[in-house]
Amino acid sequence: MKRIYADLHLYPNLKDSKHVSQIISKASKLGYRLIAITFPSNLTEEEIRRLRNISKEAKIDLASRVDLKPKTPEELIYNLRKLRRRFEIIAVICESKNVARQAAKDRRVDLLNFPSLDFRRRFFDKAEAELASNGLASLEIAIKPLLTLEGPARIRLLSNLRREAAIAKDFHVPIVISSGVSDETLMRKPKELAALASLFDLDEASAIEAVSKNSVAIVKRNRDKLSSRFVAPGIRLIRRGKDC
Repeated sequence: MKRIYADLHLYPNLKDSKHVSQIISKASKLGYRLIAITFPSNLTEEEIRRLRNISKEAKIDLASRVDLKPKTPEELIYNLRKLRRRFEIIAVICESKNVARQAAKDRRVDLLNFPSLDFRRRFFDKAEAELASNGLASLEIAIKPLLTLEGPARIRLLSNLRREAAIAKDFHVPIVISSGVSDETLMRKPKELAALASLFDLDEASAIEAVSKNSVAIVKRNRDKLSSRFVAPGIRLIRRGKDC
C-alpha cells in the first residue's frame, strides 16, 4: 500500500486566493497527498468548500484545522464543546501548564503544540505525556523554527525537542511533524522534514511515521466521527430501513 504523506500545519493568507493556491499547489508538487490549513474559528462552510475545490484541482486532500489558544482550562473546554464538530483537526497551543494538562487529557484534542522557545514554558514533561497517553492527543513538532532560528536559540530548541521526543517515545505518545509555515520558500518535501527529525534524535522509521501514518490516522479518525453514519466508537450505521 502506497504511503500517504501529510503536512497538518500550513497557514497561508486566506484573504489572498493566489497565495492559497500557490501553497496548495506547492504541497502537491512536493509529494504530499494530505494537508491541513489552519482556519479561523468563524470561517464559513462556503469558504471551506471553496478551499477544498482548490485542493481538489491540485489533486491533494484538504483537512480543516483550528488552533485554540485558551488562557484557562475552562475556556478550552468551552471552545472544544463549540468547535469539535466543525473541524477535522483541533490543535491546542499550550502556553500555560494548566491548559496543557487539560488539553492532554481531553479526548477531543488532536494535537498538543508548544510554541515557546523558553524551556520553562514548554510543558511537555512526564506528567503531560502520561495524561496524553491515556487520551488521543499527539505531540506536534513544527519544523519552521529549525529553519529560521540561528545560533544559541536553535541549540536550545533542539535540546528541548530531544527531551520532548524521548518522553513521547517512553509514554507511547504519537509524534506529528509538520512544517508550520506560511511561506512557500520554507516548505520542504516529506522526507526532508523526516530527515530534520534526526536533529532531535528521532529514528528514521519514527520520523517517517510522524509525517505520514500518525498524521493520516488523526484525520481518518475524526472524519469517521464527523460522518452521519457514526454512532459511537466502533459502531457505525450501515443502512436505514423499516426493519432496523
